[in-house]
Amino acid sequence: MPAVTHLIPSHMGRPSDDPIFSLHHEAALRKRRGEDIVDATIGVLLDDDGELAILPTAARAVREVSTRDWATYAPIAGTAEFRQAVVDELLDAAPELRSSATAVATPGGSGALRHAIANFLEPGQAALTTDWHWSPYKTLCDEADRRLETFAMFRGPREGGGLDVSALDAALAAQLARQGRALVFVNDPAHNPTGYSMTEGEWQGVVDCLGARASEAPVTLVVDCAYLLYGPGEPKPWAARLRPLAGKVPVLFAWSASKSYTHYGLRVGALVACVADDGERAMVASALSYSCRGTWSNCNRGGLVAITRLLVDPSMAESCALERAALKAELTARVNTFNRCARERGLRYPRYDGGFFVTVFDERAREKAEAMRARGVYVVPQVQESGAGVLRVALCAVAEKDVSRLVEALA
Repeated sequence: MPAVTHLIPSHMGRPSDDPIFSLHHEAALRKRRGEDIVDATIGVLLDDDGELAILPTAARAVREVSTRDWATYAPIAGTAEFRQAVVDELLDAAPELRSSATAVATPGGSGALRHAIANFLEPGQAALTTDWHWSPYKTLCDEADRRLETFAMFRGPREGGGLDVSALDAALAAQLARQGRALVFVNDPAHNPTGYSMTEGEWQGVVDCLGARASEAPVTLVVDCAYLLYGPGEPKPWAARLRPLAGKVPVLFAWSASKSYTHYGLRVGALVACVADDGERAMVASALSYSCRGTWSNCNRGGLVAITRLLVDPSMAESCALERAALKAELTARVNTFNRCARERGLRYPRYDGGFFVTVFDERAREKAEAMRARGVYVVPQVQESGAGVLRVALCAVAEKDVSRLVEALA
C-alpha cells in the first residue's frame, strides 16, 4: 500500500533551494578549503578584496535605530514616513506620477513583485516579461498560482540587437485576447540578468505600445527598479517617458533598498502604485494593505526607520550618494575591463554599460557552466525551452583582477 502523501500534488517535487544560491554555497565551500575560486553567481556587490561592500552611512543609520523601534510592530502597510519618503525619492522627477501614488512596505523587491502578481492577475493568468529574465519571476508566479509568459527581448541577432518592442506588442495583444488583462514586468535599468539598459527610444516604444493596447483591456506595468542606482546615465530614465500612461495604465514600481543601500538582509522594499483615478487608487491601497496582512503581516520596523532616515536626512543622503558613487566607480572599472577582454575574445553578449550582471550567449550554456565549474569559475546557466542559452555573470561579485580569468573561462 503506497504511503499517504499530505502535500498537495502541485507542490510536490519542488526544489529546496534556489539554484543560484546552491552554486554560490558550493563556490564558497571550495574557497574555504583553500581553492582559487572565481564566484560570479550571487547578486551582491563585493569590493576588490572580496569583502561585502557596505555603505558606512547606511550601517550607521541601522546601528542608531532605537531598541524600541527594533522591537515594536510596524503598521501593516509600513510607516507613513517610510512610504512617503520612497514615493518622494522615486518620483521626484515625475510630479504627475507622484501625485497619483500610493505605497506599501514590502520585504525587499520580491515582496513588491509578489503583491503585484497577486492583486493585478486572476489565479491561472500569466504575467508577461522578456524571455531573458530574473528566474524568481517564475517562482513568484508559480507560488501565487499564476503563470509567466515571455516575449523575445532582443530583435535581430540574439546577442543584443536592441529591445524588440514589436515582439512585446504581439505577445501583449495575444495575452489580452486570451485572458482579458495583462501585467507587464520591465526590469530597467541594468536588467537582471543581461545587464542591458533601455534607450529613451525603447522606453518610448514600450509606452506607446502599452498605451495603445490599454484601450482594448486593462494593462498594468511593473517597473522592477532594483538596480536603479547602478545603471549607466540618468538613474530614472522612465520618469519623463511614463507620463503619457497616466489615466490609461497603472504604473507600479518594485522598489528595493537592498542594493541601493547595500543592506540585503534588512529586507526593506516597497510597492509604489501610480493610479490616476482617486476611487481606484483607494481600492488599490486597501488591497495591497490586505495582502500585507495575509502574507507577512508587518515588515521590519527598525529597517523602515533606518532607510527612512537615509532618504529624508539631507546630510545622510549626500553621504550615501558619495559612498555609493565610489562603489559604482569600482564596479564600472570591472565593466570596462570585461568589455575590453570580452571583445578581444569574441564573446557574444548584449550592450553592457553598467550594473551587477551581464550575460554571455552560448547554445551549450549548461555544458559550458559545468566545464567552468571544474576550473573553479562559477557562473549561472540559463536555458530556454527553445534551447537558447546564456551564462549569467554576476560581475558585482568579481574583483577586477579576476575579470580576465573569468573571460578566458567564458571563451
